[in-house]
Amino acid sequence: MSVSGGAAPLAPAAGDDAGGISRKGLSAGTVGLIGAVVIGISCIAPAYTLTAALGPTVSEVGVQVPAIILVGFIPMLLVAFGYRELNREMPDSGTSFTWAARAFGPWVGWMAGWGLVAATILVLSNLAGIAVDFLFLLIAQLSGAPEIADLAANPVINVIVCLLFMAGATFVSYRDMQTTQKLQYVLVGFQVLVLVLFAGAALVEFSNGSAFEATPFDLSWFNPFAVSSFSAFAAGLSLSIFIFWGWDVTLTMNEETKDPDKTPGRAATLTVVTIVILYLLISVALLMYAGTGEGEFGLGNPDIQDNVFFALAGPILGPLAFLVSLAVLTSSASSLQSTFVGPARTLLAMGHYGALPRRFAQVSPRFFTPGFATLVSAFVASAFYAVMRFVSENVLWDTITTLGMMICFYYGITAFACVWYFRHQWFDSVRSAVFTLVFPLVGGIILAVLFVTTLVDSMDPDYGSGSSVGGLGLVFVLGMLIIVVGVVIMVWQAVRRPDFFRGRTLSMAAPESLRRRRR
Repeated sequence: MSVSGGAAPLAPAAGDDAGGISRKGLSAGTVGLIGAVVIGISCIAPAYTLTAALGPTVSEVGVQVPAIILVGFIPMLLVAFGYRELNREMPDSGTSFTWAARAFGPWVGWMAGWGLVAATILVLSNLAGIAVDFLFLLIAQLSGAPEIADLAANPVINVIVCLLFMAGATFVSYRDMQTTQKLQYVLVGFQVLVLVLFAGAALVEFSNGSAFEATPFDLSWFNPFAVSSFSAFAAGLSLSIFIFWGWDVTLTMNEETKDPDKTPGRAATLTVVTIVILYLLISVALLMYAGTGEGEFGLGNPDIQDNVFFALAGPILGPLAFLVSLAVLTSSASSLQSTFVGPARTLLAMGHYGALPRRFAQVSPRFFTPGFATLVSAFVASAFYAVMRFVSENVLWDTITTLGMMICFYYGITAFACVWYFRHQWFDSVRSAVFTLVFPLVGGIILAVLFVTTLVDSMDPDYGSGSSVGGLGLVFVLGMLIIVVGVVIMVWQAVRRPDFFRGRTLSMAAPESLRRRRR
């Protein structure tokens, strides 16, 4: 069913269509394959993600960074294949929420949706904060007044500017998807161009003999078996959660894409592959230029590990160094806007199927976007950031660390949902066995192991920032708090809105064997 505007009615609770997926009034056919890939890359925010992750990874594995990137790429790709199969069968903006509900029932589906929403709201607040930091860094670079960068440490100034970024992103996200696409073409194009320029300049410096610590390229850098320890492997897999997260936004737009049963899945795969190529290019180039030592510009220097790009931009690009800061600022700002797509459409679907109040099912009659859900996402993320920024910077950082657990949580549920939903078709063909059983099962198991490992490790008071509550690490407490709050809200909604939780608006399903159907 489609809705032209206002509050979309609930999915049918009776009749032949009861319990099936249904349309929600979004603008169908407005996003093509290229547009979906661009928005997916934007959501991942490669410039910001890699500058924050490269240094800590080098400290763990040295020159094996490319191998670790490849190791981290594997579970993401495996899970992406599972997402693709689910989308082909059920192109619905609720993605993890809808698919898990169809596979495992309403309770598991609701928690999968909660995990996605919680994770993306955490990301929204983080991205807005990063945009503030790099805005002042950029102004300091351009003006030659380094003291300006210190303004970001003032909580009042920081929060005010952060809210302005959030308001701008909300304005664009509230409007039609065509506006989002046009903006992202410019922002992502610039970001990728600067990153390629940065990598190319580093390789030129190496070839000219001007590199800080010239390190000749070696194919062994790509050998995951050369990683020294299991802990390094674990660190690499954990890293993948952060450096690859965001590609699933391509699936969340499935009701707004052209050819919705195929385009989102293709876009997800292309996004992940494009990102891994970009990451490998940059990491190899910077390894060849700076090496892994602890010298002034060495990637092993603990003083620059929080922001490797900012430290190396000057030596590599000279007067064009400001472009790197601008690229990271652009990366966080563009990701801030595109990340709104996920929670808004998940909340829309949850409202549409009766898992949340009907107001969440409202679609803007002018722009055909999830207006109310977008505004709620913006308000919660803004309030969360403002409160946490005044409480403690460490609290905010620990909250972001908690993000990894939430991503493993809902990615893992979705991967297992793919396996179970297609259980009657596992052995219909080799393709079916690989893409609906083996790939998502392996990816889901990896993510489940990471979730449990992080959960156990985070109980240590020294984990993360070292903050603790009642002798337990703050990351563990925050993770458990998010899950418990989700359970409480879910139970409350079950009391207020029993139709969804009784399978009347979105029922369990499992497609029959295609072989059996042919007979």
